[in-house]
Amino acid sequence: MVENTVFSIRTDMADEAHKLWSGTCKDNTDLKGVKSKEIKIHGLDINQIDILDATGEQALGKARGKYFSLTLPELFDRGSEIFSPAVLAISQLLKECGVQNKDNVLVAALGNPDITPDALGNLSASNILVTAHLNKTSFPQFSSLSLCRPGVLGTSGIESAVQVRALKDIVHPDLIIAVDALAGSDAGRLCRCIQISNAGISPGSGVANNRAELSEASLGVSVISIGMPTVMDAACFGAENCRGMFVTPRSIDSKVRHAARLIAYGINLAVHNSLSIDDIDALVG
Repeated sequence: MVENTVFSIRTDMADEAHKLWSGTCKDNTDLKGVKSKEIKIHGLDINQIDILDATGEQALGKARGKYFSLTLPELFDRGSEIFSPAVLAISQLLKECGVQNKDNVLVAALGNPDITPDALGNLSASNILVTAHLNKTSFPQFSSLSLCRPGVLGTSGIESAVQVRALKDIVHPDLIIAVDALAGSDAGRLCRCIQISNAGISPGSGVANNRAELSEASLGVSVISIGMPTVMDAACFGAENCRGMFVTPRSIDSKVRHAARLIAYGINLAVHNSLSIDDIDALVG
């Protein structure tokens, strides 16, 4: 994670970091090295942040690259009207970040499955269509997709990045997609938005528990990260004596499960691009 010297509130969300920077700027000048714009895909609002150079990295504390933040309504479970448009939007954004035409993909489902706000990656893994073991001639509709659940350092004793790197050397993927829970700085956006980036990820950076990063620079292959903010530092509410204590929505259990399914469907649709959402329903149950 690139260190930021402008503000101290931690967030994994690039658009929130940009908003925080704007709040410290008194003369309304544009932030050099960063471009921001609002777009819509399948009727959903998306904020795009492009960090272009070292100046932008330093200002926002994020690696250079594209960051898309997709805003969701309160309800986005499989039975909701927004589920299919959201899956299509996630799929399109993943393609914008580099999934398009990748025939061999490794998905790294990060996080601790025993801690609900950190279980997003592991829960999404249950809905990922793993196909690397299938015969390509017999199943031409699928790309090759492998999956790993490296866990966390505290339970395995091995950095997630080390495990992913070892598997990368065996699987030789064209692309790695890392799925992880994120930290935010806006209570109203917890479990309400999904960030997709081609800049990789530094697990734990948003909660001051930085682990080895997963990025093209560290792994030698393109890395796309996708995740949702599930926690925020209590200090964001103005209680400095609560810094280091993290809060999460009361409905976190259902929210993280719905988000995991949404993200997994988006990955499936982007990687196996001949499938439909109905096809994925039939295949993952």
